[in-house]
Amino acid sequence: MSTNVQKWKFSGTDGNFILQDPHQTSYLYFPLVNEAGMMSSITPLFHGDIKANHNTFLSEPVSAESLHNSRASRNFWVYAEGAGPWSCAGNSAIQHTRHFAAAEPAEREQVKLEAGFLWHKLTRESPLLSLKSEVVSFIPAGPDKVELMKVTLTNTGDRAITVTPTAAIPLYGRSADDLRDHRHVTSLLHRIYTSAGGIEVQPALSFDERGHRVNTVTYTVLGREGDGGNPAGFFPAAEGFIGEGGSYEWPEAVVLNSPPQAGPGAVLEGLEAAGAIRFNDATIQPGDSKVYIVAMAITEDRIDEEYFKREYMSEAQFDRLLEKTKAYWHGKVDAVQFHSADQEFDLWMKWVTLQPILRRLYGNSFMPHHDYGRGGRGWRDLWQDCLALMIMEPEEVRGLLFNNFAGVRIDGSNATIIGRLPGEFVADRNNIPRVWMDHGAWPFLTTLFYLNQSGDLDFLLQEQTYFKDAFVNRCKGRDESWTPESGNLLRTAGGGIYRGTILEHILLQHLTPFYLAGEHNHMRLEGADWNDGLDMAADRGESVAFTAFYAGNLRELGAVLRELRQRTGSGKVDLAEEMLVLFDSLDHPVDYDSVSGKHEVLNRYYGQVAGTVSGRRKAVDISLIAGDLERKASWTENHLRSKEWIASKDGSEWFNGYYNNDGDRVEGDHPDGVRMTLTGQVFPIMSGVATEEQVGAVIQAVNRHLLDSRIGYRLNSRFGSIQQNLGRAFGFAFGHKENGAMFSHMTVMYANALYKRGFVKEGKAVLDSIYSLCADFGQSRIYPGIPEYINEQGRGMYHYLTGSASWLLLTLLIEVYGVKGRMGDLLLEPKLSSEQFDADGKASVKARFAGRHFHIVYHNPARKDYGSYHIDLCVLNGEAASYEAVSGGCVLSRSLLSGLPDDRLHVLELRLE
Repeated sequence: MSTNVQKWKFSGTDGNFILQDPHQTSYLYFPLVNEAGMMSSITPLFHGDIKANHNTFLSEPVSAESLHNSRASRNFWVYAEGAGPWSCAGNSAIQHTRHFAAAEPAEREQVKLEAGFLWHKLTRESPLLSLKSEVVSFIPAGPDKVELMKVTLTNTGDRAITVTPTAAIPLYGRSADDLRDHRHVTSLLHRIYTSAGGIEVQPALSFDERGHRVNTVTYTVLGREGDGGNPAGFFPAAEGFIGEGGSYEWPEAVVLNSPPQAGPGAVLEGLEAAGAIRFNDATIQPGDSKVYIVAMAITEDRIDEEYFKREYMSEAQFDRLLEKTKAYWHGKVDAVQFHSADQEFDLWMKWVTLQPILRRLYGNSFMPHHDYGRGGRGWRDLWQDCLALMIMEPEEVRGLLFNNFAGVRIDGSNATIIGRLPGEFVADRNNIPRVWMDHGAWPFLTTLFYLNQSGDLDFLLQEQTYFKDAFVNRCKGRDESWTPESGNLLRTAGGGIYRGTILEHILLQHLTPFYLAGEHNHMRLEGADWNDGLDMAADRGESVAFTAFYAGNLRELGAVLRELRQRTGSGKVDLAEEMLVLFDSLDHPVDYDSVSGKHEVLNRYYGQVAGTVSGRRKAVDISLIAGDLERKASWTENHLRSKEWIASKDGSEWFNGYYNNDGDRVEGDHPDGVRMTLTGQVFPIMSGVATEEQVGAVIQAVNRHLLDSRIGYRLNSRFGSIQQNLGRAFGFAFGHKENGAMFSHMTVMYANALYKRGFVKEGKAVLDSIYSLCADFGQSRIYPGIPEYINEQGRGMYHYLTGSASWLLLTLLIEVYGVKGRMGDLLLEPKLSSEQFDADGKASVKARFAGRHFHIVYHNPARKDYGSYHIDLCVLNGEAASYEAVSGGCVLSRSLLSGLPDDRLHVLELRLE
């Protein structure tokens, strides 16, 4: 096993990277995907799976640990005359021993990985055979579910080599549920067909939770020589390919160079299938090459082989589609481009920029570490992913936001089962409902970002339906009159479908948790908050952290309402008659210090909306609503500052973030050591609850108790024992996942909060720590990008599909480069540090705003630090532009920007003095 770990290195300026000896690192995987729904992962040994959804896997489903299982590996074998079998993937019994043994230099294979957006190339050279293979894999950006592989064999010696090539793709061909549930029985459903170009598997039935239905979906492996020649034959059954006592690492058909077992037209039934394709013998002269194309496809019925041959199965088509696919993905990631003094960081950010799109396509599943769920996304994901999409793919965001609000219940909670179609939410019929108390906070945060970017305040007045199922009172009760036949839309007492404004939905999401207070008068933790691992304190637990988040939202929402009143000229909005009780200051003020008083209000509201609503609405003065929200925000802020600011024996001060199910404060001094959470500090800072002095004290406390020189900012300190009165997270080993790992999402949000409050030096230190951890391949062992977390060993875990990518992109663009909206206008408020400007004193970003493409360039020839400069001049396309000077930046009106042509890049230059 190698101890000389080489870092990946960027090549050029497109984000492509190179890694020597990638096979000497475990758990590496790379995504291949397209918008048509084909999803793959591929490792340096070509392990990984190929699928379209949970019930449609072409190859065997894999988790991280099963990446070591060659049964899930693509392979391309060569039997060299006089030398024997050799795997272009390095995935053979003999090559595995050479990977990790102290092989003689004459036997040591040279292996190099090259990858880009979104293609994967592995070059392997055997000094023993004087043979080099180059294998390029990608999924074309097109309408078909197909993964392509081009294999180029090159003779690097001085004598001719005769080879017999065999492609070997194990064909699983069914649902992930069948991996251990009736694995053999479902193989009896297989119908295997051979044709001139390959092998098809079409199971007779779909044998899964949906019922035993006639199946038409077909899984195919096609092969062709680069010059258009068809294969010599096939080994369509796994047992015939690997032989008795053989394996996919040492298959009898290759080791003995056996003749093909089938030609075109064969039909087999009831066997595990192998996409094993034998090509004709080829003699390769010194310096010459031989090319082969392999396609792995999922189709809705038997494959149209002529179509696939024409579109995919030639070297020329492969190369054309590869360039088209590269251009497609560059078009996505180049929507935002950063330029600073650190080109390596700028290129790394390209991969971070890709990640929100991968998350949209994969959901939270279908990667080796993401082996949970069935392909969907959670409620929180719907909203946080939209943050990045508004920057990168803004065209559809308004519709997505609108659709998502249909998942809100009238009691302020929301559906937790999300359907396949946009805006589709499904009732939980398993009697296991849960309410995550933070779920109501994210929709407004995302909507506020949309409003600032667009100025589209009319969105708040658009009407949307409410989700309805059997659960009421934030899932603490049941509506016995509801049946599945009733449907999932809230109705009025008269039977009509009720619709309320988006504003009404947002208000309900904030007002009901405000009144659902625990015994310490903070919002109840309920099923959990952002940290899903805090899931065992539903009775007496309280989330102080997210109480702060809601407080900030209440204040922001009040400001938005005042802006709405000013812009529309309308003094009133229509709200459901039942919810007026929640605006207590309008005519029946409640003592917010009284927990029982809050509960009385909430129960009165619950009683009015348990089954249906009246459908009657009342026009309410916008200013009065804003004032009510601001009153609630002020009380909450003061309550948190006075009750939850704690001090430890060592002099550190910070915010307590939680109460457990025994009603005890979670953070502070403890016999097992200081207990502290990062989440408990992030939201008081971000929401404005923490004063300037408190922010400074929190930074010191975090650096003392959570910052680890090896893995960065931990999510929490060591609690020392399982916390059955708080959550499952503390059953995990310390330093892993939600128990004390560097959890990227919260760490990025910590940086965001610090930047937002003007603590730029400290915020940059947090971002720098994340980047240095991820880019240190010797420790993180991941390709460029940000993982969900860094574990105790420093390894990056759960790569690619993480909401932290959206937040990092957002933080860099909005806070660091200061490119943000202000109710539709463009606010430029850079918080760049002196070292981020290049040798010419420039830092820039390309981004979209108001439907236009901008290249925003900051000139800082004196390389002044943040706090020492201000915007002195603004030039748009070479001419001085009119702007409004504000503290720390300037504002350009939307009317100015909207008047620009939409088919060109506009250069906006700003001088910092």
